[in-house]
Amino acid sequence: MPETATPSGAGTTQEAEIISALGTRSIVLVGMMGAGKSTIGRRLSARLHLPFLDADVEIEAAAGMSIPDIFETHGEPHFRDGEARVIARLLDGGPAVIATGGGAFMREETRNRIRDKAVSLWLKADADIIMKRVKRRADRPLLQTADPAATVGRLIEEREPVYRRADLTIWSRDVPHERIVDECLDALHAWLCGGGSRQTSNALSATP
Repeated sequence: MPETATPSGAGTTQEAEIISALGTRSIVLVGMMGAGKSTIGRRLSARLHLPFLDADVEIEAAAGMSIPDIFETHGEPHFRDGEARVIARLLDGGPAVIATGGGAFMREETRNRIRDKAVSLWLKADADIIMKRVKRRADRPLLQTADPAATVGRLIEEREPVYRRADLTIWSRDVPHERIVDECLDALHAWLCGGGSRQTSNALSATP
C-alpha cells in the first residue's frame, strides 16, 4: 500500500517546480541494500507530497510471503520475475517516490521502464556504510553467506557499472537524513528544470 505524506504546508518553489516538471513520472531510488532507499525515499516523498512505495513491501504483499521465503521456496529467478512485474505496475500508477531492491535495476527490462516513466536516482554507498547498516539484519537473502562482507564487495563490483546508468547519483553517507534529502531535491531540480545533464551530488556540490 502506498504511504501518502500529509502536507505540512505549502511546498517551496523548488519542490513545486520539481512536481510540475515530473508530470506523470515517478522518482525511482536505486542502489545497494543498506544505501538508505526506503529511509530517504519516505522523507523525499514527504517533502514533495507524493506517495511513497517500497517495491519490496509490494512484492511481499503480492506474493503473500516474505522475500526470504520467496527466495527459499521459489529461488531468485522467480523473485526477479515478480519484482519486474511489481515495479512495472508501480510505474504505471503515476507520480510517486519508489524505493527498489538492490537487484531490480540490474534487469534491462526494468531499467528501460524506469527510463521511460521515471527519473532514476542512485543512492551510492561504500561497503563500510552498507555493512554497518545491514549486519544486524537477518532478512537479506543474498547475505546469507559465510562471508557477508565479501559478498557485499562482490555485489558492489558487479552492480555499480549498471547503477551508474541512473539519471542522478547521490552519495549516501553518515550525515543527517535531511541533508541527503536536500541534495536529492537539488539534483532533481537541476535535472528536471535546469538542463537535464547527468550529475553526481556530494554535500552541496554537483558536477556533470
